[in-house]
Amino acid sequence: MQVETSTPRPGLRERKKQQTRENIERVALELFAERGYEGTTLAEIAEAANISPRTIFSYFQSKEDILFCEEPSYLEMVREVLRERQAGATTVDALREFISSMPPPDEQTMLRKKVLAASPELQMKLRAHIFQLEGVFEESIAKDLGAGPDDVRPALIAASMTAAFAKVRDRLEAASEEPDHEAVMQILEQIFEFLQAGLQALQSGGETRRIGA
Repeated sequence: MQVETSTPRPGLRERKKQQTRENIERVALELFAERGYEGTTLAEIAEAANISPRTIFSYFQSKEDILFCEEPSYLEMVREVLRERQAGATTVDALREFISSMPPPDEQTMLRKKVLAASPELQMKLRAHIFQLEGVFEESIAKDLGAGPDDVRPALIAASMTAAFAKVRDRLEAASEEPDHEAVMQILEQIFEFLQAGLQALQSGGETRRIGA
């Protein structure tokens, strides 16, 4: 007899910790949007969240950590999607499915966008987070192509893919008005079509070519 198992519900302590973390993030984004990122202190965030400044450091290391708190989990989600993709699905297939399943931006996402749009320095830091995807893409594309360690193609394709997504995100962050979610998805679909065609051409190209060989 097979016994069905379910994910245990977090205990009261874990739920309270999650609520505190979410409250800090929400309050911080509101203050960043209202007063500016540089003009907001951790002490002010703590006061608005009705906690001590020391409590913030139990959840976040800095203001920057609060602002970009979603980036590590996003990176891990992409890594998991590529790792667990179905047999026969390419890196582009998996990314297309992942991004198409993403909901429209919520209120906190919009606040974060407003904060980033006001600071070129923060936009550069966001770009650095995005470029962490390059190594994840390279590993996945190497599997698509059956590439060996000396094959330069996965690195070149991964760099191109990362640059494309970074440029799209840059344009969205710089937009004076919030773009239509459906229109953004259509643009991304065109990018995926382009990337898929290139990847398929390399897969059917036969012999691996090495630069300098």
